[in-house]
Amino acid sequence: MAQLPFPQPGFGLLTCALLFVLPLYAACHPMRISDQPQLVMERLSLPMVKFNWTSISCRVCQALFTILDVALLSDINEERVARAVGEACIRLHLADEQVCRDITELFRDDFIRALQESLLWPTEACAFLVGPSCGKFDIYASWNITLPKDPKPPVTPPVPPKPGSPQSRVLFLTDIHWDKEYITGSAADCKEPLCCRKDSYSPMWWRREAGYWGTYGKCDLPLRTVENLLENAAGAGPWDWVYWTGDIPAHNVWSQTRQQQLSALTVITRLIQKHLGPNVTVYPAIGNHESTPVNSFPPPFVHGNRSSAWLYNTMADEWSKWLPEQALKSLRYESTITGQFFGHTHFDEFQMFYDGETMTRPLGVSFIAPSVTTYINLNPGYRVYYVDGNYQGSSRMVLDHETFILNLTEANHKSGEPKENPKWTLLYRATETYGLASLFPSDLDKLVQGFFGDERLFQKFWYFRHKGHVSEPCKETCKTAILCFLRSGRYDLLQKCDLNGVKVRKSLC
Repeated sequence: MAQLPFPQPGFGLLTCALLFVLPLYAACHPMRISDQPQLVMERLSLPMVKFNWTSISCRVCQALFTILDVALLSDINEERVARAVGEACIRLHLADEQVCRDITELFRDDFIRALQESLLWPTEACAFLVGPSCGKFDIYASWNITLPKDPKPPVTPPVPPKPGSPQSRVLFLTDIHWDKEYITGSAADCKEPLCCRKDSYSPMWWRREAGYWGTYGKCDLPLRTVENLLENAAGAGPWDWVYWTGDIPAHNVWSQTRQQQLSALTVITRLIQKHLGPNVTVYPAIGNHESTPVNSFPPPFVHGNRSSAWLYNTMADEWSKWLPEQALKSLRYESTITGQFFGHTHFDEFQMFYDGETMTRPLGVSFIAPSVTTYINLNPGYRVYYVDGNYQGSSRMVLDHETFILNLTEANHKSGEPKENPKWTLLYRATETYGLASLFPSDLDKLVQGFFGDERLFQKFWYFRHKGHVSEPCKETCKTAILCFLRSGRYDLLQKCDLNGVKVRKSLC
């Protein structure tokens, strides 16, 4: 059988490669709210590219993807596909040239394997890129899940606890993002995706220097700041238990090795054990940054060196002190699930869940805690939850929460030497700040409704959302996007959200 030649990497192929490159960069970094309402199609139509998928015909688009599919049947073409992706990254100025080459090399095996295993037909790919006139494809299509035959238990609305009832005090840590190469005095403004490192560079006429305890900008944290947080958290104890939701390594996703990821996991785990002590139970969860390549978690049928065993085995060893011998599975009902706790966005926010019948009755809250890291332009922070305690008839629901921060402006002490032991201070307590009785779903639903008519209340939320360091105002379209986000625990609601005539459109990110 004759070998089908793979086309040389012309611009059409480079644009094909954007399907890989752009979602990769978006997935590595928390999304700014100004990005959230944008369509992926708009991202592919950047002014510097001067190319729009909608300007080509269905036949041309399908021909490109057919050639790509057939070409990847041969191992000899893998190098050419990887080269095309790297060239796309460089030509479209998505990152520094060396970053583009490094990240292409790091992701090439996973990317090629995903394309080879993909069940996406050319007609579906082109429907996504060109539009519905070219086919049918919805990446956000609903999944059908078969639930047990047992009927849903009767809904029992939560009852606020009586004054003086026991409460559980829970420490929540997320998105630590320790940067082993953080250097005080290095460039805080650089062209790479991550700055404040020994190899960061910026022109001398525009240079902010990395602070001792951390820096506002595209920077993660030095280890001393993480350890200082844990020392302060230990002193603020005791804690009934601790939630820790991952994202341990820094954002240098283009140059990470497995050994570096495991080293970060081990160092931070042992620091938590050291400072919080052996008597507190920590419930750890994996984050999207724990693996390398970032976001790469092959399914169970992938074995050998390409599997995730290298990561999971080390987690099992390091976290065995906190976990039972047998992990138990539990089920998705509203009177059973009393709290949902998340990180990842780096912001201090939440999302509402409503009943499936009317989409108006609030039945759940996704609490999203702020990050430990400063990335991007934030103060370091952590969360404390107050949960209805251990007694007969307890609702076990979240009653209140506090956010603590390290004010970098004060800690780095511009007029002199940085403080030796800076204090983590209370930024706000939710019920006191917003005048709420508790943080039950009905209470937070009323708070969201209040954001519509009370501009001062919303701007207060916007300030706390950024952990006390706001880098840009939020008006009009930005506010609409935020309000849609808060009301859209279900993603299809975000897609349909239409407030004040501004429709928030879906994005891959």
